[in-house]
Amino acid sequence: MKPRITVLTLGVDDLEKSVTFYRDGLGLPTEGIVGQEFAHGAVAFFDLQAGVKLALWNRQDLAHEAKVPLTARSAAEMTIGHNVASKGEVDLIMEQAKQAGRAIVIE
Repeated sequence: MKPRITVLTLGVDDLEKSVTFYRDGLGLPTEGIVGQEFAHGAVAFFDLQAGVKLALWNRQDLAHEAKVPLTARSAAEMTIGHNVASKGEVDLIMEQAKQAGRAIVIE
Protein backbone atom coordinates (compact mmCIF):
# COMPACT_ATOMS: atom_id res chain seq x y z
CA MET A 1 0.00 0.00 0.00
CA LYS A 2 1.34 3.39 -0.98
CA PRO A 3 0.60 5.96 1.76
CA ARG A 4 -1.74 8.66 0.49
CA ILE A 5 -3.07 10.46 3.53
CA THR A 6 -4.78 13.51 2.12
CA VAL A 7 -7.20 14.72 4.77
CA LEU A 8 -7.28 14.87 8.56
CA THR A 9 -10.80 15.50 9.88
CA LEU A 10 -11.56 16.90 13.33
CA GLY A 11 -14.98 16.67 14.94
CA VAL A 12 -16.01 20.02 16.44
CA ASP A 13 -18.97 21.25 18.48
CA ASP A 14 -19.35 24.61 16.73
CA LEU A 15 -18.32 24.59 13.08
CA GLU A 16 -18.57 28.35 12.52
CA LYS A 17 -16.57 29.19 15.64
CA SER A 18 -13.95 26.58 14.74
CA VAL A 19 -13.62 27.97 11.21
CA THR A 20 -13.07 31.43 12.68
CA PHE A 21 -10.31 30.07 14.94
CA TYR A 22 -8.42 28.18 12.23
CA ARG A 23 -8.95 30.84 9.52
CA ASP A 24 -8.68 34.11 11.44
CA GLY A 25 -6.73 32.99 14.49
CA LEU A 26 -4.20 30.64 12.88
CA GLY A 27 -4.30 32.05 9.36
CA LEU A 28 -5.05 28.78 7.54
CA PRO A 29 -6.52 29.29 4.05
CA THR A 30 -10.09 28.10 3.45
CA GLU A 31 -13.08 28.74 1.22
CA GLY A 32 -15.26 28.48 4.34
CA ILE A 33 -18.08 26.08 5.09
CA VAL A 34 -19.33 24.05 2.13
CA GLY A 35 -21.96 21.32 1.79
CA GLN A 36 -24.55 22.96 4.01
CA GLU A 37 -27.29 21.98 1.56
CA PHE A 38 -26.73 18.29 2.39
CA ALA A 39 -27.82 16.50 5.56
CA HIS A 40 -24.65 15.84 7.59
CA GLY A 41 -22.62 17.56 4.84
CA ALA A 42 -21.42 20.89 6.23
CA VAL A 43 -17.63 20.86 6.35
CA ALA A 44 -14.74 23.30 6.08
CA PHE A 45 -11.44 22.43 4.42
CA PHE A 46 -8.11 24.12 5.08
CA ASP A 47 -5.06 23.71 2.87
CA LEU A 48 -2.02 22.44 4.72
CA GLN A 49 1.05 21.28 2.78
CA ALA A 50 1.65 19.13 -0.30
CA GLY A 51 -2.01 18.33 -0.99
CA VAL A 52 -2.94 17.56 2.63
CA LYS A 53 -6.09 19.18 3.99
CA LEU A 54 -7.54 19.72 7.44
CA ALA A 55 -11.30 19.25 7.54
CA LEU A 56 -13.63 20.44 10.31
CA TRP A 57 -16.93 18.61 10.63
CA ASN A 58 -19.62 18.75 13.31
CA ARG A 59 -19.14 15.98 15.85
CA GLN A 60 -22.70 14.75 15.32
CA ASP A 61 -22.15 14.46 11.57
CA LEU A 62 -18.80 12.72 12.01
CA ALA A 63 -20.41 10.16 14.34
CA HIS A 64 -23.25 9.67 11.85
CA GLU A 65 -20.82 9.07 8.97
CA ALA A 66 -18.70 6.66 11.02
CA LYS A 67 -21.86 4.87 12.24
CA VAL A 68 -20.81 5.20 15.88
CA PRO A 69 -22.82 6.65 18.76
CA LEU A 70 -22.20 10.27 19.66
CA THR A 71 -20.44 10.30 23.03
CA ALA A 72 -19.05 12.96 25.33
CA ARG A 73 -16.51 15.27 23.72
CA SER A 74 -13.13 13.60 23.25
CA ALA A 75 -9.73 14.38 21.76
CA ALA A 76 -10.13 11.15 19.78
CA GLU A 77 -12.83 12.58 17.47
CA MET A 78 -10.95 12.53 14.21
CA THR A 79 -10.55 10.55 11.04
CA ILE A 80 -7.69 10.09 8.61
CA GLY A 81 -8.51 10.02 4.90
CA HIS A 82 -6.53 7.75 2.59
CA ASN A 83 -7.54 8.43 -1.00
CA VAL A 84 -6.84 6.12 -3.91
CA ALA A 85 -7.37 6.30 -7.66
CA SER A 86 -9.86 3.48 -8.24
CA LYS A 87 -12.41 1.11 -6.71
CA GLY A 88 -9.97 -1.72 -7.42
CA GLU A 89 -7.39 -0.07 -5.16
CA VAL A 90 -10.04 0.32 -2.45
CA ASP A 91 -10.80 -3.40 -2.66
CA LEU A 92 -7.10 -4.31 -2.46
CA ILE A 93 -6.46 -2.07 0.54
CA MET A 94 -9.57 -3.29 2.36
CA GLU A 95 -8.46 -6.89 1.81
CA GLN A 96 -4.98 -6.02 3.05
CA ALA A 97 -6.49 -4.46 6.19
CA LYS A 98 -8.70 -7.51 6.70
CA GLN A 99 -5.71 -9.83 6.37
CA ALA A 100 -3.89 -7.68 8.93
CA GLY A 101 -6.70 -8.35 11.43
CA ARG A 102 -8.96 -5.31 11.02
CA ALA A 103 -12.72 -5.61 11.03
CA ILE A 104 -14.35 -4.16 7.93
CA VAL A 105 -17.61 -2.35 8.71
CA ILE A 106 -19.88 -1.61 5.77
CA GLU A 107 -23.53 -0.62 6.05
